Amino acid sequence: MKIKKYYYVYILASKPNGTLYIGMTDDLIRRVQEHKQGLIIGFTKTYGVKTLVYFEQTELVLSAIEREKQLKRWKRAWKIRLIKSVNPEWKDLYKELVKELV
Repeated sequence: MKIKKYYYVYILASKPNGTLYIGMTDDLIRRVQEHKQGLIIGFTKTYGVKTLVYFEQTELVLSAIEREKQLKRWKRAWKIRLIKSVNPEWKDLYKELVKELV
């Protein structure tokens, strides 16, 4: 039996309407935890971008890669509208993901 593998495209924010970061991973919880702990040197650590405000899941790695590239090309206003469409209060979705595992 083959275990399904999932890939995630995610958006982190420094605060509501703040600095945004778009990434892709095959382990969303681990990756966001790394951002939160400042283990990833670079943009998110420099600008304090640690709040998971949006994510999408797919079974196809190429779909995730293409979607990440697409979102990175989007205008900022479009990204904010996307976030607000599913997370109008800019809640940290990481907390909900971790709760589901417990």
